[in-house]
Amino acid sequence: MATSITFSTVRALNPQRPTPLASSSSSPSPKLFSSSPLRFPRQLRPIRIGNNGISSPSRPRTFPVVEAKKQTFSSLDELLSDSDKPVLVDFYATWCGPCQFMVPILNEVSATLKDKIQVVKIDTEKYPSIADKYRIEALPTFILFKDGKPYDRFEGALTADQLIQRIEISLKVKQ
Repeated sequence: MATSITFSTVRALNPQRPTPLASSSSSPSPKLFSSSPLRFPRQLRPIRIGNNGISSPSRPRTFPVVEAKKQTFSSLDELLSDSDKPVLVDFYATWCGPCQFMVPILNEVSATLKDKIQVVKIDTEKYPSIADKYRIEALPTFILFKDGKPYDRFEGALTADQLIQRIEISLKVKQ
């Protein structure tokens, strides 16, 4: 029985060392070289991370569509001073996994608290001077501003419920 082998390249974690894949016409699924312990799943299943740990959803969760407003301000200080409600600033980076995890959560929080707060995202790679000013050392970092001044600060990925609760408690306690 003749076997043909084809090679393709998969984007590796280290871009200087691509990971070659070998696939055989007699085998339906691609296999890595025998020196690698990695195996690819045949089909990816969606998972949900919630209060009860990680689980597969029995039905997909739907959230209201929130239109992001891309606005330009001459400075963050101008945005903060001109805002008529508290501003939650998400300091993030495009390469940060937990930051990407927070994108739909921030959309949900923004929709839920639309009458109470304004949500703003700042890319620390594009605006390092702002990140330095507020001493951003971990990502994601959230700073809640009220009357143009930092009011509360917390770091790390949170669920929507945890984030909403943290914001509401902070605004109630410090009023």
